[in-house]
Amino acid sequence: MLTITQALHDQIVAHARADHPDEACGVVAGPEGSDRPERFIPMLNAARSPTFYEFDSGDLLKLYRDLDDRDEVPVIIYHSHTATEAYPSRTDISYANEPDAHYVLVSTADTDGAGPFQFRSFRIVDGVVTEEDVRVVEAY
Repeated sequence: MLTITQALHDQIVAHARADHPDEACGVVAGPEGSDRPERFIPMLNAARSPTFYEFDSGDLLKLYRDLDDRDEVPVIIYHSHTATEAYPSRTDISYANEPDAHYVLVSTADTDGAGPFQFRSFRIVDGVVTEEDVRVVEAY
């Protein structure tokens, strides 16, 4: 299960809406070994595409150096889908290389009649996708 604060949830959704019609992407870092997302880090979608996201390689290198310096790990890796449901695509699955991370997808399309976005979390390990519950809390 992913437990996330309302503030972080809202920041991820706001980023997805702000970058629409392009996919948004980013990371929420947390203390190593904690599985607790704490620090919101929006990233630039280097692909600038409505159907694909890509972290800039230089930005990614800086991010991992910063995480190392702070004894943090990427607890959440998130991105948005602009025209499809919030479910990992084959490309998303092939790029998922952090087995301990929660992969959050936000859809900015109304694909299920439930409103203008979906917020879902998945574990992706060795190409296997498992959806997990999301619990939004006011504080940890």
